Amino acid sequence: MKFWGFINLKFLLDVLFAVGFGLLLFSRVKEQRTLWLLRGYLFLVSSAWFIQRYAYLPLTSKLIDAVVLACSLSLAILWQGELRRLMELLGTGRLAVLLGNPQKEFRATSTTITQLVDTAGKLSQNRRGALIVVDLGSDLRPEDFLYSGTNIEAQLSTDLLINLFATDTPLHDGAVLVKGNKIISAGVILPLSRQGISRYGTRHLAALGITERFDRCICIVVSEETGTLSLANQGKLERPITSSRLQELLLNLIGNQNSIGTSKSSLSKNALSQKTNPSDNTISDIYEKDSNKSEIFNNKKD
Repeated sequence: MKFWGFINLKFLLDVLFAVGFGLLLFSRVKEQRTLWLLRGYLFLVSSAWFIQRYAYLPLTSKLIDAVVLACSLSLAILWQGELRRLMELLGTGRLAVLLGNPQKEFRATSTTITQLVDTAGKLSQNRRGALIVVDLGSDLRPEDFLYSGTNIEAQLSTDLLINLFATDTPLHDGAVLVKGNKIISAGVILPLSRQGISRYGTRHLAALGITERFDRCICIVVSEETGTLSLANQGKLERPITSSRLQELLLNLIGNQNSIGTSKSSLSKNALSQKTNPSDNTISDIYEKDSNKSEIFNNKKD
């Protein structure tokens, strides 16, 4: 009886751990097609385990094992970016990021969105290239970048951001890391994405690269050639966008972190009152209409 009790307890723990791991995977998958692939793969693995444990079907078992192996290799190729990020998080011990728990250190004031939108609008008007990475809880660390840049640790402000991207400063070519209402570092070199190499320039590939690895960070991009505004989130790039569209996206992404105490309506009024040039949206709309033409002549530096 003791032996069979031990076996049953071990079997129960095995099933519980497997179900828990499956639920964790399903909770982290957002895209519908990826969810279908994961369901099919887990169904094959479960079928192979059931046949090997409860049925003596050697030929069927071999066939299913071969299919599972082929699917594993295929998924490893399709999800190489996600698997790389998983190993990086496990290697650095950031289980809170892996499990999807928001970081407690993320704090933002009601003026954070206003300052980011105002900065992006002014840089767009002056056609100054810029990369602004906003950490929403991914706990970005120096080892996550190709070069961690120069430590700033200063209060977020529009004037400071504009000065950091001035063309005669040594930090203007890199990215600025923003966490909450503070500027953490500047001159950061981001990893590049492999998607859209022939279509996008270096700045946009860098924005895609960092948001592919960390799903709780976003990146604002200002093109140096055209002044076009873009926003990268979860490995996807929305461009071109106007200042009002950027504000709307930031409200949805940053406002959902439960760290901003004011309502969206008050933030919208505050952001609109901070605009100094009423032609900002008009210029951005012109860029949006001419985006197809400008992308053809887009310099690789962007």
